[in-house]
Amino acid sequence: MQLNNRAETGMQMKKIMTDGLIYEVLSVVGEIPFGRVATYGQIARLIGREKNARLVGRILSFSEFYGDYPCHRVVSCAGRLAPHFPEQESLLRQEGVRFLPSGHVDMKRFQWGC
Repeated sequence: MQLNNRAETGMQMKKIMTDGLIYEVLSVVGEIPFGRVATYGQIARLIGREKNARLVGRILSFSEFYGDYPCHRVVSCAGRLAPHFPEQESLLRQEGVRFLPSGHVDMKRFQWGC
C-alpha cells in the first residue's frame, strides 16, 4: 500500500521536527523586536533552512506547549496574518504595527531588518 503525498510529507515532518529544531525556531522568534514583524521564510533562512518556511509555520502552530513566544510577530511574505490566529492583528496593533488598506502588514515599514 502506497501512502499519498500528504501522509508522506507528514511523516517526514515528524522526523525533522526535533525539540532542538523547535527551540531553534522559537529562539529566533523571541528575538523579533517589539513593533516589528518577520516572515516565515525569514525565520527559516536565519536557522539555515531557507526552503522550510512551512515547517516554521507548523512549529509556531503549537508553540504554546514550549513557552511564551511572540509568534504574533510572524507573518507571510506578503504581510498576511495567520488564518487561525484571530488575536494576531490586535496584538500587532498594540505594538504600533500599521496595516495597509488590504489588511496586510505594511512590510516596508515594519519588517524586522535582521
